[in-house]
Amino acid sequence: MSTTTQSGPSRWVGYVAASDDESVSRLGRRDIVIAFRGTVTNAEWIANLNTSLTPARLNPHDPRPDVKVEAGFLSLYTTSDENKFGLTSCREQLLAEVSRLLNKHKDEEISITLAGHSMGSSLALLLAYDIAELGLNRPFKAPITVFSFGGPRVGNSRFKERCQELGVKVLRVVNAKDPVTKLPGIFFNNDMMNFNQLPWSCSCYAHVGVELVLDFFKMQNPSCVHDLANYIKSLSCPSPSPKKNLSKKSTRFVEGPCSQLTNAATNMLNMVHAQWA
Repeated sequence: MSTTTQSGPSRWVGYVAASDDESVSRLGRRDIVIAFRGTVTNAEWIANLNTSLTPARLNPHDPRPDVKVEAGFLSLYTTSDENKFGLTSCREQLLAEVSRLLNKHKDEEISITLAGHSMGSSLALLLAYDIAELGLNRPFKAPITVFSFGGPRVGNSRFKERCQELGVKVLRVVNAKDPVTKLPGIFFNNDMMNFNQLPWSCSCYAHVGVELVLDFFKMQNPSCVHDLANYIKSLSCPSPSPKKNLSKKSTRFVEGPCSQLTNAATNMLNMVHAQWA
């Protein structure tokens, strides 16, 4: 599905599905899954490098101008464009489909899971925030979980705080050597010392959620650090980075050891990869 962003022509591709009855019996709930592909076009790479923050204002009844997100990602998420798939934006199509599935399975226990690689993880997080901010999941008491793989920062510190307030859970799987995960806001972000004491901290980028750090690199192929297939391989045989204490971080996300997080991330990533392999 294509659209035109502030940076020029772009194309987003996503899949929406609901778990079948066999999976429901195993999980104990009906899981609605939305998966996005990663960065492909030049315009999308430009969007990744954009450093402009703009108010999200996704809830017209409570716009929250202090909650800001990267302008390029927001444009890709909200812009409509005439194409063979119709005139509606990524946002309009997905909110309509998620609402349809929630109502279809309203008599069951439901959860919402989103996943994406690179720029796709940004769209996944924006959609998760949007669903929660609009309260679409509340009547169904459906928890929202995001699996982000090699994803850039999406919003400012208030965006991070608001996601936490809304109960959106995020697992960020990152390669310590992947530069995309350090963008935007490579110089000014919430990892800086005394970040909250800065008078302009609300204008700095902040990552959302719990971080699961991998560490892989091939001298003969430097671009592998952001490759989806290498994320899958490294999750299967991880070499933990000393940057973070994974076990300590993981228990804040779900109950259980770090291996459960890794298994969950691997299963989700295999599903995402299968759609565009």
